Amino acid sequence: MKKKEQNPAMPDQTGIEENTNAAADVEAIMRKYDRESNTRVWEGKPRIVVGIILAAFSLYCIYVTLFANFLEQIRLSSFLGLVVIMGYLTYPVKKGHVRVNHIPWYDILLMVAGAAAYFYFTFRAPALMTMRVKAKLNDPVYIIAGIVGILVLFELCRRSVGLPILCVCGVFLAYTIYFYVKDGKLLSTVVHELFYNENGLFSTPVNVCSKYIVVFIIFGAFLEKTGISEFFIALANALTGRFAGGPAKVAVVSSALCGMVSGSSVGNTVTTGSITIPMMKKTGYDKNFAGAVEAAASTGGQIMPPIMGAAAFLMADYLGVPYSDIVVRAILPACLYFLGVFLSVHLEAKRLNLKGLSKEQLPRIKELLKESYLLLPLAILIYLVCSNTKTMQFSAAISILATIAVGIISNIHRNIRHGKPLQTGEGTHNQRFKPVHVFEALENGGRSCISVAVACGVAGIICGCLTITGLASTVINAIVIIAQDKLFLGLLLTMICCIILGMGLPTTATYCIMASTCAPILIKMGVPMVCAHFFVFYYGIVADITPPVALAAYAGSAISGGSPMKTGVNATRLAIAGFIIPFVFAMSPDMLLVNTTWYEVVLITVTSIVGMYGVTVGLSGFCDWEKKSPAQVRIGYLQRIVSIAGGLLLIYPGILTDAIGAALVVGVILWRAMQKRKAAA
Repeated sequence: MKKKEQNPAMPDQTGIEENTNAAADVEAIMRKYDRESNTRVWEGKPRIVVGIILAAFSLYCIYVTLFANFLEQIRLSSFLGLVVIMGYLTYPVKKGHVRVNHIPWYDILLMVAGAAAYFYFTFRAPALMTMRVKAKLNDPVYIIAGIVGILVLFELCRRSVGLPILCVCGVFLAYTIYFYVKDGKLLSTVVHELFYNENGLFSTPVNVCSKYIVVFIIFGAFLEKTGISEFFIALANALTGRFAGGPAKVAVVSSALCGMVSGSSVGNTVTTGSITIPMMKKTGYDKNFAGAVEAAASTGGQIMPPIMGAAAFLMADYLGVPYSDIVVRAILPACLYFLGVFLSVHLEAKRLNLKGLSKEQLPRIKELLKESYLLLPLAILIYLVCSNTKTMQFSAAISILATIAVGIISNIHRNIRHGKPLQTGEGTHNQRFKPVHVFEALENGGRSCISVAVACGVAGIICGCLTITGLASTVINAIVIIAQDKLFLGLLLTMICCIILGMGLPTTATYCIMASTCAPILIKMGVPMVCAHFFVFYYGIVADITPPVALAAYAGSAISGGSPMKTGVNATRLAIAGFIIPFVFAMSPDMLLVNTTWYEVVLITVTSIVGMYGVTVGLSGFCDWEKKSPAQVRIGYLQRIVSIAGGLLLIYPGILTDAIGAALVVGVILWRAMQKRKAAA
């Protein structure tokens, strides 16, 4: 953040000053809207010690996922025990409750007690596996360790993730306790089921997190050190900056690119928004619209392959399919999402008659191509995981080594320039990659793993409560009965559940909860399993921009100075594709390339693009195919309805729907042409 003034995305000195001022507030905004950024302040030797602990954890995770053959109980309990230590070293009891180099006595007590509970399980796992259940339930140490472990994890979740997921978990946990006590069972049985059994805390979410997700998070931390985010923003500027409303299109493209390696809607909004939002405002966009563009685009980063907010790995495990299969199926819906946002931005720019940036203000493609080696680690990762020749862990480890190599290449690239500072248009950054950056990447990767691991742990407890009580089946049957075999109504009810449950939750926790509670509803109604999981994943993600919570929209409004609620409403309208597409692939799996041929894929892609244009034209009430002043090309409400209907039919795969949709969209164009002739006469 200290070198934003060197970013070529800045059009002039005024833009540099505006973005520098915005960057100065980034940390405060992140602390306000992103709990992961509300951390303790360590300086001097304590800073070094904490950094070493975090870096050592990253190395431990890489070693365990690649080489160790521990028992699952040993691997998972030791993983969460280390997470508890790092978590209480990192997160204070509440916002603003921070003193330099200080940790209160009660945090030390919680950290020691929580870690002891998990390490008790680690060291006694082999013995506990051979004991009878009755003997374990009568062992007070066994029960106390489980209770302490759960409570300490809940408190760490409150600090690092937030209250929404705890409220959801609290409801399910209370029901579970009531369910067991009602049947005359002891509370110790609940502890045994949720803390020690594989259906509770140490279930699929934590298992996948410790095995796959943490390594990819560490890879993302290394990738950030190469300056790839600045490269993506500069590349987006070079590709779209010269067109109408260029800065807004830069925001869409750069957020899509950065979102591939980002795991947070709020983090992506603040990081790229500190640059793009002031540029949009200066171009002429309304502040509420500028914040909404960045929020909608950054939220879409969570559905963009190959990382998909780390949920892609969980989805592959839940569905029992190769990770590459998830990535391939996610490409078309993700591209359509960003196409919808891009078209909305384009039409808004045309309506306001906004211009793009001048040639002198844009980065030079020729110079950017010289830095295309920054994409090498990402390309290697995609190739390895999609080829299915290596494990995901091994692929991530190789990509980390490739990132270090890219850092060395970056230094050589700079030395060839004889240490000359890069000027506007000559590159993306001039920060040398040093050995200390390897340590910093390991440290940042370890810190980023904390909130994800904690969220996965709490999500595991929620899944355990649903499983051991049979509540999941009850909820599924209730919604199926309400829907009365009407698929659209079932999808609508499931959508509402997903948006409510997903408000304020991180991506991984959102998907874990949706996969356990909502996806089975759709599967029981006949929706293919992969489509059901993608459906609930999408609606869990768009909760970040759906009022009233809309954390990504709040973060965008904090930078733009707009109204959080208006920003959220605008972001929801811009992200309309995210609300439409899940219904399409739930009712027609062709959108997710299920049992389709190559020519069907081409047809679906072309008709979906045209359909998305029809929908955005109808929603914006503006078309850009007529050579008139912006005030003269507003279209009537009936034409807007016809355009939206035609667009939706084109997006829905099928020869008949495509034909009707094309007729409606073409009909609107001819309708406008007839009006134009009458006006001319």
